[in-house]
Amino acid sequence: MGTLKTKKMTAAEFAVRYADRDERVELICGEVHEMSPALPPHGMQVVRITLPIAQFVQERGLGEVFGAETGFTIRHPDGTESVRAPDLAFISAERLPPDLPQSFWEIAPDLVVEVLSPSESQPYVQQKTAMWLAAGVRLVWNVDPYRKTVTVHRADGSTQTLKPGDTLSGEDVLPGFELPVSQIFQPVRSRPR
Repeated sequence: MGTLKTKKMTAAEFAVRYADRDERVELICGEVHEMSPALPPHGMQVVRITLPIAQFVQERGLGEVFGAETGFTIRHPDGTESVRAPDLAFISAERLPPDLPQSFWEIAPDLVVEVLSPSESQPYVQQKTAMWLAAGVRLVWNVDPYRKTVTVHRADGSTQTLKPGDTLSGEDVLPGFELPVSQIFQPVRSRPR
């Protein structure tokens, strides 16, 4: 991920310049950062966690699930803004506005799921997670397809790392939702030849 050489911009300026374009970019503290395409393990884990969550939410009318590339505006104490796009976001029905915005969301999701890439350093992942929690996200799940772990970060500051054999819980954000971690990291299912 590289920083593009541009002057610092607001989320509104970023929306005018980059919304609905083919470029994969995020605004991080006023600076535009390029995002590289994801590798296959990343994409597989995104789908394996998105499908059960989306089905659970839809069947119960709990709110809306948003896929990768959906931008959320984050305002920082220093006056800068970010527009981040998690791999999955959930917003509860009671917090959804009646109409879809015509720009990036200006409310924090209740749940953010980030599937980690091998290029993301530990400090970068920690910084991104802290940014989501400071913005008001109640639950962040960092899915690591290479270590086969899911690290749960809660708004109260507590964390928990789950491995295959453990069960991921929606806690009070998605009450009743459970997903075996092993289901996220199943081997590739190829057809017999």
